Amino acid sequence: QVQLVESGGGLVQAGGSLRLSCAASGRTSGNYAMGWFRQAPGKEREFVAAITSSGFNTRYPDYADSVKGRFTISRDNAKNTVYLQMNSLKAEDTAVYYCAAGGGRLRVVGAYAYWGQGTQVTVSS
Repeated sequence: QVQLVESGGGLVQAGGSLRLSCAASGRTSGNYAMGWFRQAPGKEREFVAAITSSGFNTRYPDYADSVKGRFTISRDNAKNTVYLQMNSLKAEDTAVYYCAAGGGRLRVVGAYAYWGQGTQVTVSS
């Protein structure tokens, strides 16, 4: 069992930055790939970014096109924490952001077995 707790959300003006954190607990939490997803009101949950258990390989980190160049995912396995640095925020980035632990096709919601409760990010224009 893996428990995930997100933090760092809030209200920010367009063009600003936020850093989300996801603290993982559980004996094998460091073995999982980690992803960030978001869900805006009335919309489906969508992929934002993912990183493998080792941090880097030829394909990962991976980003949705909508955030590429603005968001950075990273992980500190010693702290069992995954981060999402969000820069140049736009109004359309407003959503509840979720971190998740899993493996496989990391852009797919179904690849993740464990989810956090989510943290609200609101970007004012």
